[in-house]
Amino acid sequence: MAEERDDDTRPAALPWLPLLPWQEEIARDTLAQRATWPSALLIHGRRGIGKHGLALNYAQALLCESPRPDGVACGTCASCRYAVAGQHPDLMRLTLSEWNADDDAFVPVETISIKRIRDLIDFAQVTSHRQRAKVAVIAPAERMNPQAANALLKTLEEPPPGTYLILASDQPGRLPATIRSRCRQQAAPLPDRDAAIAWLTAQGVHDAPAVLAQAGGAPLLALEIADPAWQNERRVWLAALAQPSRLGVIALAARVDAGPKEERRARLAHAIDWLIAWTADLARAAAGASPQQNPDYAREVSALSGKVAPPALFRYHDLLLQQRALLAHPLQLRAVAEAALIDYRALFN
Repeated sequence: MAEERDDDTRPAALPWLPLLPWQEEIARDTLAQRATWPSALLIHGRRGIGKHGLALNYAQALLCESPRPDGVACGTCASCRYAVAGQHPDLMRLTLSEWNADDDAFVPVETISIKRIRDLIDFAQVTSHRQRAKVAVIAPAERMNPQAANALLKTLEEPPPGTYLILASDQPGRLPATIRSRCRQQAAPLPDRDAAIAWLTAQGVHDAPAVLAQAGGAPLLALEIADPAWQNERRVWLAALAQPSRLGVIALAARVDAGPKEERRARLAHAIDWLIAWTADLARAAAGASPQQNPDYAREVSALSGKVAPPALFRYHDLLLQQRALLAHPLQLRAVAEAALIDYRALFN
């Protein structure tokens, strides 16, 4: 039975993500076309703008038993309540959290495995319990390992009737072309600056404009990085990057190993993100523009921008982007940080 699957539909395990204000228009417009809904939809866009939540609300609408005239889920029928509670037998969620029977809990994972895609294929073959549809949401889709992506192809090509796959991706270019070509694609909306600031302020974020700038205009990422501990660590790193001649590579990279082991990969990801944003702002300053993501360090960025050759800076920035894409795979985390900092310091020699 579907309820016995070892998957992400177990009760009260994964939080539901509401439809956000800047998604309401695209949700209405898209769901109004329910008659031509694709068997596979790929929602893409930058990290932190709510793609996963948009995918879930599409899924809820497809399963809703009393949808509104515009196609949006009613939010009150049994199917809607089951979906939000994580108990809908016709909704499967594949995320970077995986059920661990030994711990009786969901645990974080680095990739979406072929086993879980095979579970999805089995799920798709079972008759719908509530006679509406069967929906699987995969987010972030680019984190399917190669074997998992290949295993999904046949279901994308020949989905069972009434079965819908909704993929969400920060980096659709990392998905195989064979996956992308079998999906209808939709760019997730990005709110304008004023709307994003208003939303963040309503969430209790202090100095929302500054945090939004650090997040590159992505409100959910801004909400995440508003955490005081994150902000304090950012200041440590940027103060060090502002003085490359005095940069203590070993001591700064060692901060990646601080804290619990399970947090170290995230700490490295943050460090790489800070380097990416910092070098992008250096390039902007060298071109006569103002920093976008580090306006609070505008003076320091401006002072450094004339001391680095643009071709070398661009090569280093591209290398950081490649490194960021590999962080899901096994790495010697501290060594990665050390290498990135050594290369950064070398830009100014």
